Amino acid sequence: MKIHISIVFIFFFILGIAQSTDQKDTFVKDNFTKKEFYIPMRDGVKLFTAVYIPKDISNKNKYPFLMQRTCYSIAPYGENEYKTKLGPNQFLMKDKYIFVFQDVRGRYMSEGTFTNMTPQVDRKTKKDVDESTDTYDTIEWLLKNIKDNNGKAGQYGTSYPGFYTAAGILAQHPALAASSPQAPISDFWNDDFLHNGRFMLGYFRTFPVFGIQKVKPENKAWYMDTFVKQTSEDGLKFYRDMGTLKDGYEKYYKNNFFMTEIMNHPNYDEYWQKRNLLPHLKNVNHAVMTVGGWFDAEDLSGPLNIYKTIEKTSPKAKNTIVMGPFSHGAWAQEQGKHFHNQIYFGDSIATYYQKNVETKFFSHYLKGNAKEDAGLPEALMYDTGAKVWKEFTSYPPKNAEKISFYLTDGTLKKTAGQGFSEYYSDPNNPVLSSDNLKDFNGFTPKNYMSEDQRFAVGRPDVLIFTTDVLTDDITFAGEIMAKLNIASTSTDADFAVKLIDVYPEDFKPAEKKDGVIYGNYHQMVRSEIMPARFRNTKEKGEALVPDQKTAVNFRLQDVVHTFKKGHKIQIQISSTWWPLFAINPQKFMENPNFAAKEDYTKAFIKVYGDSSIEADVLK
Repeated sequence: MKIHISIVFIFFFILGIAQSTDQKDTFVKDNFTKKEFYIPMRDGVKLFTAVYIPKDISNKNKYPFLMQRTCYSIAPYGENEYKTKLGPNQFLMKDKYIFVFQDVRGRYMSEGTFTNMTPQVDRKTKKDVDESTDTYDTIEWLLKNIKDNNGKAGQYGTSYPGFYTAAGILAQHPALAASSPQAPISDFWNDDFLHNGRFMLGYFRTFPVFGIQKVKPENKAWYMDTFVKQTSEDGLKFYRDMGTLKDGYEKYYKNNFFMTEIMNHPNYDEYWQKRNLLPHLKNVNHAVMTVGGWFDAEDLSGPLNIYKTIEKTSPKAKNTIVMGPFSHGAWAQEQGKHFHNQIYFGDSIATYYQKNVETKFFSHYLKGNAKEDAGLPEALMYDTGAKVWKEFTSYPPKNAEKISFYLTDGTLKKTAGQGFSEYYSDPNNPVLSSDNLKDFNGFTPKNYMSEDQRFAVGRPDVLIFTTDVLTDDITFAGEIMAKLNIASTSTDADFAVKLIDVYPEDFKPAEKKDGVIYGNYHQMVRSEIMPARFRNTKEKGEALVPDQKTAVNFRLQDVVHTFKKGHKIQIQISSTWWPLFAINPQKFMENPNFAAKEDYTKAFIKVYGDSSIEADVLK
């Protein structure tokens, strides 16, 4: 097991789960008393919970609760074993709260059965439970059993704990005053394992974490022996050797319940519909600060969609969104000079967020007057092109206008063109998603979100459309739509669209990494994939009519990015994006997840000149 131990710990560390082992750091033990409880839920299931209580708590010095619920373990276990870090950042830890950590149902020391992205239920009896009822019952128990609390509770979490936080918003407990879902999943069809229903093969190594049930209380990971072993530093070799998605499933994960669920549900059926949290986010009446990263390869759509949904449905909510130049959960760890992959964005960005935004949010709503506004911006968004924080009174900004860029004759123009561009797509020779072979051994994708895309230039199965050199800055701020008009000789196809910032040939960054050629760098700004089978409805796949012009429209997700004067804007389009995403066989199948090599179909694909990219552009 030499391979995955390190990968798993890196993954957990990013999520804020792994704790420092520096024995000199005794702040927590010196200032808190740890208690452990099995808290009963309304259906009788007991959830294991650790509570860190400030030692100076008293009737005259009361504290609020700040809680994280997680499927990733609340270790260390034992009342004499202390975490060395509490809460989402050191400033909140030193300000002191009653910190609460809980293993969710079916995980580690808690009772019950684990399910991925627990569906919300209609509560007709006491046995009807979900993550919001577990949140409610936990808060209620804490209020009654932990002395000298101030009657307020807050919750936070990143990634999967971010989902539990978002679902916990629906508890609507009167004591719940502040929630911060960070990098949360919102609709499982578009976060983490799927993008518009296309399976994200780059997640392949994660399935043991989510698809193996425990059979008894566990204080350590019980699934470690089921990880796929690394065979080479060349991570691409693993995927080449694996074969099709069907081959990989049958070789490694036939006994993994989660992978089986994904394989058997290729359409947006009841299984996925029940795992969409967004329709339930109504009548939110407390403060919510949703946090995400523009380079979060796992959960980019979740934060944006949760914020936008609450904004539409819950006028009483104090609703804030923060999007920084971060990868998944990277705002929790200060790195000094802040890079994502090879691109520098500034200094001490995580500390700025933690100290001036996150700490202010919880301190105000849990220790101050929660009826008043905390004074945070409605939307605090980092412009990844201008490399500055920007504040907006609404998001998407009201002063943005929709502008279309048409894909014609290799250029991006303001007017539609005639004719078409054509490429040849062969599933047996797919377009690579990266040229970093080591990255393919990763636990989850990360670097590709801002990676240099020059490696794809010149391939005959990649269409490229580029503007002239920009004579003025242009800022995209908000939503982006791909409006493609296509025709294929095959009965199915995927469309991967990349929005790229092409740097000047003489570009010299303020900070750089050794060995990187920044002149003419093709930085990915945003990207997304869309199976044509779902162009009309995602509930049921629909075949393409060969050689018939067809509209395929889909969102590329949001950006706040200034394309600087002297740069160029570029769009790349392909029909494979591997091994980041599973290959579409390009032959229509009721369940393409079980495609065999003999199903792979080569195709000539046209993109017509009246196709466009529509973006919100600041006036």
